[in-house]
Amino acid sequence: MGKQLQEVEAEREELVIAERVLHRLAERDRLQAEAAALVAPAKAQVAGRAVLLVPHRGDDLEETALPGDYRRILAIVRAADGPVQVRAVGEELGIEVGLRGKLEPLRAKMTKLAERGWLHERPDGRLIARR
Repeated sequence: MGKQLQEVEAEREELVIAERVLHRLAERDRLQAEAAALVAPAKAQVAGRAVLLVPHRGDDLEETALPGDYRRILAIVRAADGPVQVRAVGEELGIEVGLRGKLEPLRAKMTKLAERGWLHERPDGRLIARR
């Protein structure tokens, strides 16, 4: 009877460990899906046509054309004394900057702003707002 009890306890411990691993994997998958959604190009339908939610900067385009989170990023970069790192913007936004994975969605947004002409990325990776 004692040996059976030990076997059952050992099997129970294995199940507890497997359950922990399963929960960790599910959480990782959820976080990756959230990050992918943030990085995906944002498009909307206007008059039946697909348009970018983060438009290319033009002479006649105001910041108000940007989604709110992109406007906040741009405002933080503009308020800085000089070029900023993604980490500094993350700190201003209250993001947990100690974890690299937490900064990647922000880095993607800032890169998108640079690609579309709202920010300028310097060779050292820091960004400044275009005037």
